[in-house]
Amino acid sequence: MWSAPLPQEFAEKSARPLPGDARDLATLLSLRRVSLEEAEDAVRTYSDNASDADEDIMLFVFAAVFDTLGDTRRDVINGIELYSLKQIALSERIDSVRSEMRHLVDADDPDFDRIDRLEEQLDWDERVFRDRARSLTYVCETPVLIEKRLYAIAKLLLKYAR
Repeated sequence: MWSAPLPQEFAEKSARPLPGDARDLATLLSLRRVSLEEAEDAVRTYSDNASDADEDIMLFVFAAVFDTLGDTRRDVINGIELYSLKQIALSERIDSVRSEMRHLVDADDPDFDRIDRLEEQLDWDERVFRDRARSLTYVCETPVLIEKRLYAIAKLLLKYAR
């Protein structure tokens, strides 16, 4: 994402210099609710006002944004994993209820009250399963959107580096 050469001190996270204004900029750029237009205004303002807005400091700003959004991305991916495990468990429960209903219906003396309760449960579980499946598309797009934002921020910071 960062096309410029990395300075020597970049390798050690603790050695990355980030003055207060640059740290504030990194915090602002890390907020996903801040549009790219607002981000560009903030970067331009920082570049115009900071005497140290060179390529190195912009890289350190990007590194701070990358660390924050990388953590967010990791949390989202972990959430997707949990989400998918819940879907698998719900799918298995639906299969189990269907199997039990088949056995009850095929019995010599079916328990229609139990069948009705299972049918209600099955309807509800299938509805929840479908709703979650529809939401999964959006959830899975989130890490990609974070990556696109990081790339756009890298380009903005390089554009305004002196």
